[in-house]
Amino acid sequence: MIIVLDRAIREDDKDRLRQFLTDKGFQVREIVGEEETIFGAVGLVGIDAREVEIQPGVVRVIPISKPYKLASRELKKNDTVIDLGPIKIGGPRIVVIAGPCSVESESQVMETAELVRNSGAVILRGGAFKPRTSPYAFQGLGEEGLRYLKAAGERFGMPVISEIVSPHQVDVFRDHVDVYQIGARNMQNYELLKAVGATGSPVMLKRGHSATIEEWLMAAEYLLAHGTENIVLCERGIRTFETYTRNTLDISSIPVVKKLSHLPVFVDPSHATGIRDKVLPVALGAVAAGADGLMIEVHPRPEKALSDGPQSLFPVQFEKLMRDIEALSPVVGKELSRIPHAPAKAIGEPRRAGKPRGAGETGTRIAFQGARGAYSEMALRRYFHNESFSPLACRHFRDVFEAVLEGEAIYGVLPIENSLAGSVHENYDLLLRYPDLKIIGETKLRVEHSLIGVPGATLDGITAVFSHPQALAQCDDYLREHAAWELTPFYDTAGSVAHIADEGTPAHAAIANAQVAEMYGMAVLKEGIETNPRNYTRFVVLARTDEAEMPDANMASLVFSTPDQPGALFAAMKVMADASLNLKKLESRPIAGRPWQYMFYVDVEIPSSRKGYTDALAALEATVEDLRVLGAYRAN
Repeated sequence: MIIVLDRAIREDDKDRLRQFLTDKGFQVREIVGEEETIFGAVGLVGIDAREVEIQPGVVRVIPISKPYKLASRELKKNDTVIDLGPIKIGGPRIVVIAGPCSVESESQVMETAELVRNSGAVILRGGAFKPRTSPYAFQGLGEEGLRYLKAAGERFGMPVISEIVSPHQVDVFRDHVDVYQIGARNMQNYELLKAVGATGSPVMLKRGHSATIEEWLMAAEYLLAHGTENIVLCERGIRTFETYTRNTLDISSIPVVKKLSHLPVFVDPSHATGIRDKVLPVALGAVAAGADGLMIEVHPRPEKALSDGPQSLFPVQFEKLMRDIEALSPVVGKELSRIPHAPAKAIGEPRRAGKPRGAGETGTRIAFQGARGAYSEMALRRYFHNESFSPLACRHFRDVFEAVLEGEAIYGVLPIENSLAGSVHENYDLLLRYPDLKIIGETKLRVEHSLIGVPGATLDGITAVFSHPQALAQCDDYLREHAAWELTPFYDTAGSVAHIADEGTPAHAAIANAQVAEMYGMAVLKEGIETNPRNYTRFVVLARTDEAEMPDANMASLVFSTPDQPGALFAAMKVMADASLNLKKLESRPIAGRPWQYMFYVDVEIPSSRKGYTDALAALEATVEDLRVLGAYRAN
């Protein structure tokens, strides 16, 4: 049952309630949400709900109808997010696990770890104990393989996962892996589930060959009931009559399970298809269907693999897959997870206090422009999803620069370019005015607009609409259908929602992202009103730092002017062309105080071999004037 607690419940009343339930034979889990705190109580015993409802601090008691209690979304409305060292599994991110089917040697797993890490995988997989259909097939290296896997993970800064096949192996695995994997053959090995659950460690639970979704979730319930709270469900295909694929991937299980359960859902397209050429399209299909991550088999030389060579990707295939996932991620509202790098020198504690933190906010202070809930804050939360942070709302773009420069915030997040409206010129100009700040990161966000009003408002009653001028323009087709509405520009989309919330006038509405409505207690009157759904905004992350380049940078933003002579810009472009640098953006801006003179803003890709880039910078310095590196960073 779910026990909703009073927000003002005293700690001693909470302790007495927990003890009361424990004495009755229940297991109790406390779940703290944004709006309410609950106790989840499960057990074999029955109890009259009224006995619980009369306890001090209890608001109401709700029975859980599903047979899987702890795994049910009835118990926990928000998605479970698993902390795994530098990685978070679940939420607005796509996590990729990659590595060989089997650990064959120390050199093989080291080589594979390096190539998948460089391509963007964040967790290393590898089998040490292999349950094989044939007793004559390669069974793995056992504990020796686990030692090799752990060493590779430590060397390349990656958590590791491996399959456990017996309850007797728990102690061995505890010393070597970060995540226990329970394979399809053992999904209903209940003694194994109990033993692994009792460790309290993260577990990946693969769906059995012929298991229903409910049986799969009941297996997860065993793990939860015996101690662990961190479970990843993995769909890897089920056995059907079809013979053209190794298994039949039930891609529809992804949205079904995510509706039924709060646990993150991964997909293993390698085992689902059994053929490497089918892995890439199926993996992208899984991401499009809502998967929280992928588990991919990769081998430096698949033709020599001791197990599952035909389904293991070549390194070049895996690299392409990671690029494709990066491109697809913004479409589904997620971002590809990467192992974070320590920020450059600037990052210390703020020198002085800024605005008060919101309730429950701790960690690094990060500034953004707009009211709480603005698209810039959404971009902030996407980029810093692996960290603890406290958002600092600023009214103007310049305020963000000032907050970072003066130490009131450690980072700033700002829009720099929109796919429809073009560059945010004010921020390009400000980058020149604040030379101590550098671009250290980038993220992209799809812009989705909704019409938002006060609770109870109707479309027929609307007379005026507030929003940022750009948002009003981006919803022009929809607004033309309601020509009688008065359109009122506002400084910010989220701020316009806050404004109508303060007014409380049913005739006034605002245009912003639908998520903002919940934040301000408003109602969504119409979703998806933007004229062009292919609307994305690119945001940059700023920090005060002496470093112009992040360790894994693949993009650089430069600015320079040219001599007032024929062919000057051509000469600069030729330098980059001769260095084989791919030019991604070129835009001119007037130089303040120097009429008819211009600065050129350039984005270029940094090749894997940095020499061409560094040589080009040296050549540019001799060719152009006032060359500055605004930042070299990881672009998604």
